[in-house]
Amino acid sequence: MSFRRFLSKHFLSSQTTSTPTPTQASRPITTPARQLTQTSKPIMSSTTATTQLSPATKVALITGGSRGLGKNTVLALAKRGVYVIFTYQTNESAANTTIEEAKSIGGPGSLALHLDVAKPETIDEFVKSFISALSSIGKQNFDYLINNAGVGHHGTLAETKSEDIDRIFNIHFKSVFLLTQKLLPHINDGGRIVNTSTGLTRFANPGFILYASMKSAIETYTRYAAKELGKRGITVNVLAPGAIATDFGGGAVRDTKNIRDFIGSQTALGRVGEPDDIGKAYAAVLSDDFSWLSGQRIELSGGQQL
Repeated sequence: MSFRRFLSKHFLSSQTTSTPTPTQASRPITTPARQLTQTSKPIMSSTTATTQLSPATKVALITGGSRGLGKNTVLALAKRGVYVIFTYQTNESAANTTIEEAKSIGGPGSLALHLDVAKPETIDEFVKSFISALSSIGKQNFDYLINNAGVGHHGTLAETKSEDIDRIFNIHFKSVFLLTQKLLPHINDGGRIVNTSTGLTRFANPGFILYASMKSAIETYTRYAAKELGKRGITVNVLAPGAIATDFGGGAVRDTKNIRDFIGSQTALGRVGEPDDIGKAYAAVLSDDFSWLSGQRIELSGGQQL
């Protein structure tokens, strides 16, 4: 069942039930794309083969950065002078557009790599490509890891199949765990890791039992990772967006006025979130201003379903 139909069936038919909140996790140069390494998908970059970043330039990796909240985080970091390497799954055109927009902001540059987080067995090969990409800009390590990529899942306890559990587990937990684990030797001491959860771990809406359960696991994982990595000065936090007007879930929140209005009526600030509300928050948590924040869940929902 589509997210739009699910909302209509279970929530919009009655004004006594609150609307669910999908967390935003995505999901995959007008100049020609440039091959850096031999991978299954082309690697695109706004920089040249001779680009060498200064030692002071921070580097971020964002999974699922070609669209939605990931894209907005790419742009927010570019504004702060961060070089961003982001992943996409299938939409090369969207990845190129993100690179061009980041370039127009005047940041130090960006680069896109293919990654399918539904296939955790590909993580090792991705890490090799990522290390090669770092080398191409004169870096051995990086500073910020943002685990953002993902998909939604809508189904009740009775409807959810075994293969659904495996798929959502791989995307939202196993790939996050393995990617972070494999990249630990390459994250600078004093770096930042930000994971992505959802408002649905705080409030329960029918049909999101599997999705929210995996995100609850990520919240627990975040606290443990913060404890283990604190000795290196690495902070680990998790941000939990509420309902945001992007293409997530088929664009239901973004494109359907009655859905937006209903969610807005259930939100303290009176509206659904916009991508810019979230991207700026991710960039802020990665900054030195939040160096004393670790092991925390921060909800970005405008006060939804208080």
